[in-house]
Amino acid sequence: MKDAMKDQKSLNGKSNETEQNEGQGCSQGYSQGCSIAFTLNGRSVHADAAETIFDVARREGIAVPHLCTRTEPGYRTDGNCRACMVEIEGERVLAASCIRKPQQGIKVSTNNARSQASQRMVFELLLADQKTAATSPNPHSHLFRQAEAMGMKTDASKSRFAPRKHQPSSDRSHTAMAVNLEACIHCNLCVRACREVQVNDVIGMAGRGAHARIVFDFADPMGDSTCVACGECVQACPTGALMASAEVDEQQQYKGEADASVDSLCPYCGVGCQMRYFVKDGRIRNVEGRDGPANRNRLCVKGRFGFDYAHHEDRLTKPLIRKEGVGKAWDMQADPQNFSQVFREASWEEALEVAAQGLLDVYRQHGGEAIAGFGSAKGSNEEAYLFQKM
Repeated sequence: MKDAMKDQKSLNGKSNETEQNEGQGCSQGYSQGCSIAFTLNGRSVHADAAETIFDVARREGIAVPHLCTRTEPGYRTDGNCRACMVEIEGERVLAASCIRKPQQGIKVSTNNARSQASQRMVFELLLADQKTAATSPNPHSHLFRQAEAMGMKTDASKSRFAPRKHQPSSDRSHTAMAVNLEACIHCNLCVRACREVQVNDVIGMAGRGAHARIVFDFADPMGDSTCVACGECVQACPTGALMASAEVDEQQQYKGEADASVDSLCPYCGVGCQMRYFVKDGRIRNVEGRDGPANRNRLCVKGRFGFDYAHHEDRLTKPLIRKEGVGKAWDMQADPQNFSQVFREASWEEALEVAAQGLLDVYRQHGGEAIAGFGSAKGSNEEAYLFQKM
């Protein structure tokens, strides 16, 4: 009987499963195996079963305003800002495109009059509570850039809506991060960044309704909370409510755009996290994570904020060799500002030759067991591999 059924499928050229998939609009090239055909802004598109309308629009190069949605790995969509509302033909209300899955044959408009009116209304209400871009902690924030892309004024004084009364909420208790919750729009991205992406569970929401607010632990100052300073919340914040301290002054005023950005790898350990340095006036100002296979945009406290050593006045910039006749002692303290009492400057070639010869002398006199090394979190995998080969 089974053989007969197989033969019948072979004769028909299609299995029941194939026919069912084709009836649902399946096509090749989609990870879920089944493609959903629908109309987006007047043109036919296809979606994976796992994609939202927002995902498809982004893939098709259609810009949909968004604030609480972050496209980087690890972030789920919430649909709570309502900035990405779109119209689906035949439905009474608009839909949040970041959480709405497309259905076979629907017709979606992201840029018709009704959708754009809703999108602009959300931004207008949020901008009414913001400072002007010139006085904001981050005049180039995602919120301002999205509003400008829609052709909207970012000056709150020109809004038809009265701003809410904010309580002073500046917090500079943290060494590395500055908090200015007057710019907060309750998008909850920082909460998801802390709880779900980095799994630290420090940031949460307290209060109800108009009294809702972002808090750290039990409404502690950020510097007194259990924050581990990974900085994921800073990278996720779309308004400048959370920023790296190096980007703003004591009055929470923006210090200006970086002069350049440089893609690099974190120098602290061998994991290989990818990062982007932002450089201003020839100095590293702040760091963001990049989407690499080891970190997926995330960084730890060292990678995010531990770069001040690069510009420290005591940092060595040339190889040094101990002077002839200067002995070693366990309690010797060399003055970094006057190292010439103990060391002299040398070329890299000379310094490497002296170091290699010293290791060889120890080996020849005392054997390989006389050589040991210190492992360090700042050593790369390649360095550790080379040393153990010795």
